[in-house]
Amino acid sequence: MLNLAKDIHSLTSFRRKSAEFMKHLKKTKRPLVLTVKGKAAAIVQDAESYQRLLDIAARASEEEGIRQGREDAKQGKGRPANEVFEEFRRKYGIRR
Repeated sequence: MLNLAKDIHSLTSFRRKSAEFMKHLKKTKRPLVLTVKGKAAAIVQDAESYQRLLDIAARASEEEGIRQGREDAKQGKGRPANEVFEEFRRKYGIRR
């Protein structure tokens, strides 16, 4: 969770004390908001936390795909698998 009092810094400060900030990132696992002229310009986070975020997003995407597929099936959208496979075999000249 972002701590507004501790996790917002200017890009200039980050440049000057990058090693210190990197230790902070690794220790806290919280992202830093870097500002330019007082406005948020970038988010910096440690690699492990970023990978975890990517994994969560991938799982959410997979779950949404499954949910949509189930909804389509409920609505009668789609085709039987044997029909699709037969079309594939004909299209690509694959014998059984």
